[in-house]
Order: sequence, then structure tokens, then C-alpha cells
Amino acid sequence: MRFSRYVSTFVLAATVSIACPHDGKADALALETAVREKSASIEGKLIAWRRDIHQHPELGDQETRTSGLVADHLRSLGLEVRTGVARTGVVAVLKGSKPGPTVALRADMDALPVKEPKGLPFASEAKSKHLGNEVDVMHACGHDTHTAMLMATAEVLTNLKDQLPGTVQFIFQPAEEGSSLYSSSSGESSGAELMVKEGVFAENRPDAVFGLHVMPGKSGEIAYRAGATLASSDGLEIKVTGKQGHGGMPWHTIDPITASAQIVNGLQTIVSRRIDLTASPAVVTIGTINGGTRANIVPESVEMTGTIRTYDEAIRSQIHRDITNIAGKIAESADANAAVSISRGYDTTVNDEALTERMLPVLERAADGRVRRSLPVGASEDFSVFAQQAPGLFVFLGVTPEGQDPAKAAPNHSPNFFVDEGALVVGVRTMASLAVNYLATWSGK
Repeated sequence: MRFSRYVSTFVLAATVSIACPHDGKADALALETAVREKSASIEGKLIAWRRDIHQHPELGDQETRTSGLVADHLRSLGLEVRTGVARTGVVAVLKGSKPGPTVALRADMDALPVKEPKGLPFASEAKSKHLGNEVDVMHACGHDTHTAMLMATAEVLTNLKDQLPGTVQFIFQPAEEGSSLYSSSSGESSGAELMVKEGVFAENRPDAVFGLHVMPGKSGEIAYRAGATLASSDGLEIKVTGKQGHGGMPWHTIDPITASAQIVNGLQTIVSRRIDLTASPAVVTIGTINGGTRANIVPESVEMTGTIRTYDEAIRSQIHRDITNIAGKIAESADANAAVSISRGYDTTVNDEALTERMLPVLERAADGRVRRSLPVGASEDFSVFAQQAPGLFVFLGVTPEGQDPAKAAPNHSPNFFVDEGALVVGVRTMASLAVNYLATWSGK
């Protein structure tokens, strides 16, 4: 996940066809009670799985050990298991004892090219190849916890199989952070996009899909939001070309550095002056600028890269147009040239409003009332691909230890990102409760 520093919580996602609850409410409450008991009984296993996966992290599209651990566990539960989905993904199916809808539960498995500091007895010392370069590897975004929680959820729901209507599909997804084998410009699909292309839902099309993500926040607290929840994420590259020459005689040159500086400033006026921020927030950030070889040489060109975050497709398209226009006109005014390339990344993750309202009481029971409404998250998630198959729900679970200020806790993607393992059982309870409640209260399409 591409994370914003500001959100303090855990994310859970759902994709659903909505139907009004019926008389299955009593059955749902009984199942939620059973979920609570069974989740507590396997908390030790849950933490052991998390530590094992944390100590052996694997980058996107290389999650062979992790997927093997997952598949072995799912087979031991007697589930139908498919491996090698989207290279290293695992999908399993649990059929209940009665007819009913289908829900899918999703977790991502990949780690990040981050070096973990020493300290934890299960700290990672792993190294791997990322796009051909050797890197340290760490679960700095909590995907180890997601995988362990979904393994535990599968066990909880399997134990309730005889009481469940419908079908549950467990999706263990690779490469949410992107492929470590193929660059984004290679044209190779990965992660959720590739799973959908390969027909992950072909035989068991879900009426609901749930996923999750840990983040800094009060331990065990769940946050939710209806509507646009996580931002779309687009890549931006601009190459400004001028005319190289002597730095002491710049009048004989066309300086791409000064033109680039003006472009960076100009791009910031898009959000501050052209976007109605009362309707939807947006971000345009330049993250890298590279140009020049010596202090006394005006270079031939400057290259910069950045990210675009939006929550609305119309605003997304407008910003793309404005970037191209502003960069081109500013470069032209300096007799330079600006080549702009924008690559669409993950789409906005949108929570269905009716589903969010319907599931809010379930969240409140699972988290013992520790539930709050979240602000939009500046991170992006390829769960949005699954959420485009049907209406979706995405929530957040806090994992900052008691006594620490979540606002000061190390964010996701930091080498110091830390998880309070006591919160994980709340995640299992939440996922399993959402699944059983949706199945038990289904009244047909």
C-alpha cells in the first residue's frame, strides 16, 4: 500500500452486492459470538504465523515460501486450494452447509525493500533481488499480519462450516506493492489486476469481498469511511530539454534547471487554484529532480518524477490535462521543451455507502465499540481492482501499542513500523464477523 502519514488505523475492504437483512439476524449474532470464541482460541497460532512470516519476508511476485505456508495450512483445513494464481497467489474455497451468497476475503502477502533494524527476536535479515538489484527485505507495511489474520480467519470459518450458508473464498494476493521482477513500464500485470485477468472470480463470483490493512492508530480500534476512501495513484515523469553550455555564460544556453524550478512551482497552483477542494481533495507531489553534472555547466536536460493522488475521476483527468499544459507552456516560455508522461496506477478505493451503513453494527460489535469515522487516506491500494467487481467496503485497524501516541508512531513503510500483536485478534474477529453476518442475513439478489 502507498501510505499517507496522517491516518491512524487499520484497513478492511469489502466488495458486495447489497441486499436487505432478513430474519437471519439472530443466526448472524449467534455466529458472531462463535467467531469471537474461536478467534480467541487460536490467538497463539495467529501470532506464531505472523512472526514466522515477518522473519521470512518476500518481495512482490517472489512470495514462494509464504504462499507455500499458506497453501499447506488451507489444505490442512480441507479447503479447495489453487496455487500459482498471478504467479504466487493462493486461492481457497470453503463451501457452507446451505445455499447462499459468496463472499471473498483478501490479504496481501508481499514485503518491501527496506532494511529492518535489529531488536525483535524475529526481525528480518532477508535479502532479495528487486528489479535486478540486491536489497534488504522487511515487512514494513504489515502484510505479514494480513496474511496471518486471513489464515486464522480461514480456520475460524472452517470450524463454523456446518452453520454457514453460501461460500467463502480466501484470496492471498501477491505484489500489492508492485512486482519485484517487472518494472511498472514493462507492460506486465501483477497483483490484483493479474488475479482478476486470470479469472480469480470466474467460478465463484463474489457478492462481497473483504480485505484488510494495519496502520498506526489506537490498538484494536477500527475506522471506517463511506465513499472514496483511498486515493488513486498515478506516476508522473517530466523531461525538460534545453541547450547545454557554460555556466558562466548562460545567455548562450537554454537553462532547463530554471525552467524546471518554475514548473515545480506552477504545478502546485493546480491544487491550490484550480481544484475545488470542498468537493474532493487532491495532491500533486514532485519527489525527484535530476539534472546536471558540474557546477559550471548548464545541462542539456532535467528529469523529474512525482505522484498524483485524487479521489474523483473527473478531477483526476483535469489534473492530468493541467500538468501537461502548465509544464509545456512554462518550458515554451523559456524556449525549452517539456515532455510529460503520466502513467495511471491504482484507482480510488470506494466504499459502497449502503454496505458501509449495513456493516457498521458488525464493526462495532467486533471491536467492542472502538469504532470511528476515518478521513480519506492518501495511500493507494490495488484492492480497488477487486472493489470494481462489485460494491466495496474498506476499514482500518490501529496497531500502535498502548501508551504510545499514534500520531508519533512510525508510519507504514518505515523501518521502525511496529505492530501491537494484541490487536490482531480484533482483525480476525472483524473479517470473520463481516463474512458470517453477510452470509447469514442475505435475502437474495
